[in-house]
Order: sequence, then structure tokens, then C-alpha cells
Amino acid sequence: MSSSETVPASPPVPAPARTEGARRADRRRSTKETVVEVVLDVDGSGRADVTTGLPFFDHMLSQLAAHGGFDLTVRADGDLHVDAHHTVEDVGIVIGGCLAEALGDKAGVRRFASSLLPLDEALVEVALDLSGRAYLAYDVPFAPDTPGLGSPPFDPQLAEEFWRACTVAAGITLHVRRREGRNTHHVVEAVFKGVARALRDAVRVEGRNVPSTKGTL
Repeated sequence: MSSSETVPASPPVPAPARTEGARRADRRRSTKETVVEVVLDVDGSGRADVTTGLPFFDHMLSQLAAHGGFDLTVRADGDLHVDAHHTVEDVGIVIGGCLAEALGDKAGVRRFASSLLPLDEALVEVALDLSGRAYLAYDVPFAPDTPGLGSPPFDPQLAEEFWRACTVAAGITLHVRRREGRNTHHVVEAVFKGVARALRDAVRVEGRNVPSTKGTL
């Protein structure tokens, strides 16, 4: 992880007005490699306003918002002249941190969810638990020489780095597996949509108590 240092950034992301009980969070992370600002409303309408400098990644984050039912604003300025890795990973860290903050003590949430999502020939299986324990099992292999998507290119292997960073920061258990798929775009997009649908179910409030025999998550 990079050391913290303030660097020039784009204008701050306007944070939505907070209301009592609203599951919202906004965070800013600044390092020598990136500046990332995120506003997340878990109980949104699927609205996305995303600019990372990686158009394909923007598209994937927009899918996360749309199919997760979140309102998501992301501004990322990163060292794309070096590599896309820092930007993708740091966006994952900040989104995950916002998710953890927005969910708070997770009282009443459904907690567990899964999805089996098709996108043409691609089929992706997702299972997650808002457990408070960070764990990622990601079985979505791509050949090392698989071409990147978009321009500047998004290496499809970076999807795993995003989900690892997000999982750790959010404190969730996430399993993702590709069952079928040949088209790189379809497979990566099915992953984001599948996780989004599972998150949408897992964060749904259906009671009052923390769903754990320990009394905490």
C-alpha cells in the first residue's frame, strides 16, 4: 500500500445531504499514485457518475451501481502513464470502505446472497456474506496475453485486484467463479453484474437485529 501524501486533484465530489438513517458514505483517499473520491448511497436508484480515466472500468462501475441499486459517484486521478493497476486497486479500496461505513452495524440486513448471472455465452456464479471477515475466492482465469479492453486498456486480470481491494476494505466474504464464457468483455461484465445483484440482495433490510448469533458482524 502506498504512503499517504496530498497531491493536486480535481474539484471535490459533492456529497449528498445526509438524513437520519440514510445508508450513505463519502470518502477521499490521496497517495503519490492516485487521488480517489467516492460517494455511495446504498439505497439509491442505480445512478452512476464515474470518471476514472479508464472508460471500460467506468462502464463496469456503472453496471455495479445500476444492478446493485446504488447511487455511486467516483472521481479518480491516477498514474495511468505507469499502469492502470494503482487506479483500479485504489478505487476498490475506497468503494469498499464506503460500503462498510454506509452499512454500519448491519442491523436487519439479509447478510447472505448469491447469483448465477448469464451474459450471452458467459455464465458467472457469485456468493457473498456481509460477514465482517475479508475473504476473496476468485476463479475467473484469463490468459496473460489477453488484450486489454477499451482505451487506455483495462487488463481483465485487474478485475480480480478491484474485487480483492473492495472485499478487504468492506470486510465481506466473496466467492466468484466463471462457469462458462469465451468473450472477455462478457465475462468481466457478468462478474460485475453478478456481484451487484448479490450485493443488492445482501444489503436488503428485512429485520431489526444483527443477523449473527454473536450479535455483531
